[in-house]
Order: sequence, then structure tokens, then C-alpha cells
Amino acid sequence: SLFWGPGVLSAGLPLPRQAPLAAAPLEPRAMAATAPCCTAVTSRAGPVKAQAQKPQPAPVVPRLKAAAVAGAAAALLAAVPAVQAADLALGAEVFNNNCAACHMGGNNSVMPERTLRREAIEQYLDGGLTLEAIVYQVENGKGAMPAWEGRLSDDEIQAVAAYVLKQAEGNLW
Repeated sequence: SLFWGPGVLSAGLPLPRQAPLAAAPLEPRAMAATAPCCTAVTSRAGPVKAQAQKPQPAPVVPRLKAAAVAGAAAALLAAVPAVQAADLALGAEVFNNNCAACHMGGNNSVMPERTLRREAIEQYLDGGLTLEAIVYQVENGKGAMPAWEGRLSDDEIQAVAAYVLKQAEGNLW
């Protein structure tokens, strides 16, 4: 699940920050340079009048940086599968804390032929190698495998199922 927040892009990646504004008071000419559309004309007697000034386009380098950031964000979102890196990290943590006792390295210490490898899942798991089938198995258990529904949160079950699916699909066990 993607999330956006102040200074955060998707899986906790920080967004670039802009330089803070100067805290010291600006001279009249410096203040005029910061105004995008008008310049105050001053004399020793004080302000004379404001003169309209044509807005200037943003410098090319910051526009290119903004375009690069936007392009990188779009590429990131297009390249990220439905399962986010944060979900997989949570899935690995849940797996290591709850499942590894019987399924270390994708194996099965109770029924050795029923591993978490692609071929075994496709052969033995009702529903085959799908996220839904793995979620169902985790929630309800089967045989010697306990049901984890009520013991793990829904997010943890989804995350560990996504982790097992990714490991099996990629032959990563």
C-alpha cells in the first residue's frame, strides 16, 4: 500500500528538502528581489511607489531537478509491484518470528515433501501458488500447521503471505 505524507514518498523514502529561508532581515533591495511580481522603489525619503514587474520563469536547473524527481517518482511507482518493500520486510519479520521454526529456509520440518518452494505449493496447496491461497492457509492452518488468524493481525498475515509468495515465485528459498 502506497502512502504519502509530509516529506515521505511511498515506502518511507524521504523527499528532497528545500533550503530554509534566511532568518536575518533582508535589505530593501534583497526584499525586492524575493518578490515575484513587484519591486518596491525606495529613496532616502522612504517608499515612492510599487512598480509592476513581469514574473520571471523559474531557473532551468531547479525545473530540471523537479522534472527528474517527478520522473523518478513515476518510474518508482510504475516499477513497484503491488507488494511494497515495507510489506515484504514485515513479512520476513513475521515469518522469522512465527513460521521459521517449521519452515526455515522454505522447508517443512513436519512434512518434508510439503515445502514452501514453488513446485510443492503448486502441487499441495489448495488454490495453488496465489496470494489468496497462501493467506487462506496462514489464516486457517491445515494438518499440523496451526491457524494464525486471531494470533497475527490482518496486515501481518497479508505481509507474510506476500513474502512466502515472492520467495516461492522467485525460487529464493
